Amino acid sequence: MTTTQFIAEALREDVGTGDHSSLACVPNNSINKAKLLVKDNGILAGVNVALEVFKQVDDQLHVEVLIHDGDTVKYGDIALYVSGSAQSILKAERLVLNIMQRMSGIATRTQHFVQLVKGTNCKLLDTRKTTPNMRLLEKQAVLIGGGHNHRFGLYDMIMLKDNHVDYAGGIAIAINKANAYIANNNLKLDIEIETRNLNEVQQVLAVGNVQRIMLDNFTPAQITEALALINKRYQTEASGGITEETIAAYAATGVDYISVGALTHSIKSLDLSLKAV
Repeated sequence: MTTTQFIAEALREDVGTGDHSSLACVPNNSINKAKLLVKDNGILAGVNVALEVFKQVDDQLHVEVLIHDGDTVKYGDIALYVSGSAQSILKAERLVLNIMQRMSGIATRTQHFVQLVKGTNCKLLDTRKTTPNMRLLEKQAVLIGGGHNHRFGLYDMIMLKDNHVDYAGGIAIAINKANAYIANNNLKLDIEIETRNLNEVQQVLAVGNVQRIMLDNFTPAQITEALALINKRYQTEASGGITEETIAAYAATGVDYISVGALTHSIKSLDLSLKAV
């Protein structure tokens, strides 16, 4: 789903047969102005998406952007002004706020985690733990916050998780079948495999033919042991229960990537509001 399609569907969901509140009491020829007020501290995200919302609602609306995606904001800042049809401003209001509040919350949390691993070569990744149909926007917000995107969906990487390995009948079988599948279907996909302990890491190393090894629910000390075994032959990713209190210790091990599902599934939206001027 593209951003344009997402916005069209979201407006259809919200507006339905019409914004009867505005239609009932706001004259259809009323021209007004509103400001997008920041009521929190963090990183702003979703400005470009908001511009598309305003455009889809009414391409005659004029938007003056004062603060851009990725900029630091504080309580009391004004991110943008929008002027034009009052009915159109009111129709767009909630969707703009819902998108920008969530995207800004994700960007803010991502930036916080990025700062915690600063000074290492470790890259912070998101996951597929996203809101259905909002993945594109949520992953954009991670990028705006300074993080990196993991695979977008099930189609752009082969990730052999613990259940895949168990259902396939073991690590060697899963890896060999995945490589055969790629060859037989003429695909260009990287393979990542999840490991649960050092024994499984050694099993992966015995087979090879993967691009990245995930070290799931390892402690930093266990990560260090695993990295010594892997010896830079494959990309490495730490995952599972990593928090803001522990992420620096994980990054210090030298692991290439750390994936944090909480970047998108457990965030506090940034407080924003659209107020009449």
